[in-house]
Amino acid sequence: MKINYLLSDITKMNRILGIIPARGGSRGILRKNIRPLAGKPLIGWTIEAALNSKVCERLLVSTDAPEIAVVAREFGADIPFLRPPSLSSDTATSLSVVEHAIDWMNNTGAETFSHVLLLQPTSPLRTVEDIQNAVTIANKTDAAVVSACEPQQHPYLFKIIRPDGTLDNFISQSAQCTRRQDYPHVLALNGAIYIISVDGLRKEKTFTPKKTVPYIMPPERSLDIDTPWDFFLAEQIMQGRIKI
Repeated sequence: MKINYLLSDITKMNRILGIIPARGGSRGILRKNIRPLAGKPLIGWTIEAALNSKVCERLLVSTDAPEIAVVAREFGADIPFLRPPSLSSDTATSLSVVEHAIDWMNNTGAETFSHVLLLQPTSPLRTVEDIQNAVTIANKTDAAVVSACEPQQHPYLFKIIRPDGTLDNFISQSAQCTRRQDYPHVLALNGAIYIISVDGLRKEKTFTPKKTVPYIMPPERSLDIDTPWDFFLAEQIMQGRIKI
């Protein structure tokens, strides 16, 4: 989705708190959030994009790891606290991490904010313009906004494995269209950008309440790094950008 943003559209929101969650432990990739990607720590790409977008009143990194805190500060993010152990396991949710950050701000009398912008460090290919455009959509629609992309394969083509090892349709055949051109348009959340009002988040307890609209990104900026293969692909894309 191509959006021509105006500065007035971006600044219409009262105060945006940018939050980058960065847990120290990682099962798939050791020290993933500070692992070098195209010559820069992974988290550095997200911090720089967020700061250069100039949409956040304050940008903080929520982490439990001192080494991540050091790197994040070097790139200009705030680290007002270290995340408690209860929010440092791989079962901790993004919702609980963000609510903790908001509560910390309120309880310490630091600052209050109207909206939250959640940016995961595992989506380093999002651009400054992606962040600005998503905020513009949130302003124009007064809705929560999530980034999404078109999946490589339509869910109608997905299969599941039965207990006996044979394949079955993931979606009932009776619900499917017979021609691909008749398939409904679907989107997959890519995890790069979430914007929601603080009041809405507290009330709905989700980043995707009923009134949520998409900001559509192309596949080449929608990679969410979870495996070593994902990291390899991101490295190739970043190196290509740098050469260009």
